Amino acid sequence: MKVLVCPSGFKGSISPDTAADCMEAGILRALPTAAIRKVPLADGGEGFAHALVASTGGEIRHISVVGPIGTPIHSFYGILGGASVKTAVVEMAAAAGLSLIPHSSRNPCVTTTFGVGQLIAAALDEGVERIIIGCGDSGTSDGGAGMLQALGARLVGRDGQDIPRAGGGQSLLSLAGIDFSGMHPKLKAVAIEAVCNWKNVLCGPHGVARVYGPQKGASPEQTELLVAALETYAVVIHRTLGITIGEAPGSGASGGLGAGLLLIGARLRPRYDALLEYFHLEDIFDSCDLVLTAEGAVDDQTPRGKIPAEVALRSQARGIPVIVLAGTIGHNARVNYEAGIDAFASILQQPLTLEQAIMDTERLLTDGAEGAMRMVEVGRRLNSPAGH
Repeated sequence: MKVLVCPSGFKGSISPDTAADCMEAGILRALPTAAIRKVPLADGGEGFAHALVASTGGEIRHISVVGPIGTPIHSFYGILGGASVKTAVVEMAAAAGLSLIPHSSRNPCVTTTFGVGQLIAAALDEGVERIIIGCGDSGTSDGGAGMLQALGARLVGRDGQDIPRAGGGQSLLSLAGIDFSGMHPKLKAVAIEAVCNWKNVLCGPHGVARVYGPQKGASPEQTELLVAALETYAVVIHRTLGITIGEAPGSGASGGLGAGLLLIGARLRPRYDALLEYFHLEDIFDSCDLVLTAEGAVDDQTPRGKIPAEVALRSQARGIPVIVLAGTIGHNARVNYEAGIDAFASILQQPLTLEQAIMDTERLLTDGAEGAMRMVEVGRRLNSPAGH
C-alpha cells in the first residue's frame, strides 16, 4: 500500500516534520510493507519560516521584537536561498503567536501584532525585494494595527492623539483616522504576499472576533468588545481610505492581520494554493492509495480552509480516501464528512490535561497512526475474496 502522510503541526507541541515522522513510525508498526511518502505541510503558522528556509537552503535571522503581550521576545525571520530576487519569509506566529502567550495572559483585547511589523521592517532594512508572510497560529485580534504602527502608521483617536502604541484590539474602539505618511520608505518598493486562511473575514456574522476570539482566551464580553472595535476599524478605513475591507476575503486572517496587510498593499493568497507553489506539491497525490493527515483539532472550523479539509478536497477529486488524526474532536465535527474527509479520530487514549497531552503528543500520534492503519487493514481483509 502506498500511503501519503501530510500532516500539519500540533500547536504548541510538535512541528509538521515531527508529526510526519511519528505517523510514519505508527503506520510501519501496523503495515511494515507500506510505501510511505512524507510531505509535512507548514500552513503559514508555527514552523512555516523554518520549513521554507530549509527547503531552499536559506538562512534564519534572529532579532528581538515586541511580543504579543508587549514585552521583548527573541524572534526571527528567514532569507530564502536560490530565489531570483532576495526574498524574506516572516512567520507572524514568531512575533504574535498564541504559543508565546502564557495561559494566564491570554486576552486578545490587549495582545498586539507590533512585533510582526518589526520583523517586516528588519527585512526591509536588509534590502529584500519580496516578503512572504505566513499567517497562522495567531494570539492576537488587533486587525494588524500594531503591525501598521511598527511600520510607521499613525492611528489617530477621536481626541486627535495617537491611540496607544501596541495597544491591542480594544484600542481601536477610539479610532478616528489613519495616517500613512510616515510609513517605512522601502515598503512601496517591495512585493508582499501573505499565506492565509482565505475564508476568514474581519467583520460580519462570521467575523474573526466571534469565530476565533474565544479560542484565544476572550470571554463573551471581551469578544463583543473586539467585534465592536474591528467594526470601528473597518468603518474608519472606509471613511479615510475609501477601502471596503470588513468582509474582504482573508481580511480576518490571524486576528485581522490580513486587513492590515491589505492596507500596505500585500496580496493575500489562500494558504494551500500558496503551499502548492512554495513546496512544489503539485504531484503529492500521484500514485498513492491512502492519505493520512493530522492537526491539533477537527471541528466545524476545519472546512474553513484548514489543512485537513484542503487535503481532502484534492484527494476526493482523485478518488483517494483520507483519514485525519487529531488531538481533539470538537463541535459539529461531522461536517467534515461533507468536506471529503472519509474518517477522523482523536489520538487521545484516556482523559488528559492539556499539558499532559502536549507532553505526550509524539507517542499518542504514533499510536494513533498505528491504530488507524490496523483498521484500514481490517477493511482490506473484509473486502478481499478470502474475507467473504
